Amino acid sequence: MSPSLAEEILSLSLQHLRLVAITIAIAAAIALPTAVLVARRPGVRRWVLSFTNIAQTVPSLALFGFLLPLIGIGEQTAIVALSLYALLPILRSTLTGILGVDPAVRESAMAMGMTPRQILWQVELPLAVPSIVAGLRIATVTTIGTATIAAFIGAGGLGVFLVRGIAMMDKQALLAGALPAAAMALAFDEGLEWIERKLSAG
Repeated sequence: MSPSLAEEILSLSLQHLRLVAITIAIAAAIALPTAVLVARRPGVRRWVLSFTNIAQTVPSLALFGFLLPLIGIGEQTAIVALSLYALLPILRSTLTGILGVDPAVRESAMAMGMTPRQILWQVELPLAVPSIVAGLRIATVTTIGTATIAAFIGAGGLGVFLVRGIAMMDKQALLAGALPAAAMALAFDEGLEWIERKLSAG
């Protein structure tokens, strides 16, 4: 591997990582409070989950195509699209964690005189943390893979190598994009799985 190629791989890997980090931060900032708000509202919860399910089923290139006229080419469009895809696993896992708390635990908390707000913050959310981390893990790994497509709309990242490899039928370029993305996904999957196990054990 030439020094210039190694430098380009490092540069695009960091760009890819930045794209993923921004996406997960935005998705978590939307999904976590939304899950808390709709957890006790079954009707609203169904509508919210339906929206995120629909967003998840739209093919990525089609979603990019819908957003291009509204936002334009580049990183912003990719972040909006990727954030929509990352919403569902974080939202669903957070709801699963909150709603999965043993009713007996809630009743005990109520018997101690805790308010619904206190029960949420001091009982339900702490118990839901392993489930929330599981959702973040799924969203992160999925986003790392999906973010490679962002290069097709000028958002950069490791997908640049894939675009180049497809256009020039260059196997080295394809590997230069695919292998670091796969390694990044595996690293985050293992790291977040370890955190998930530690929290579950605790």
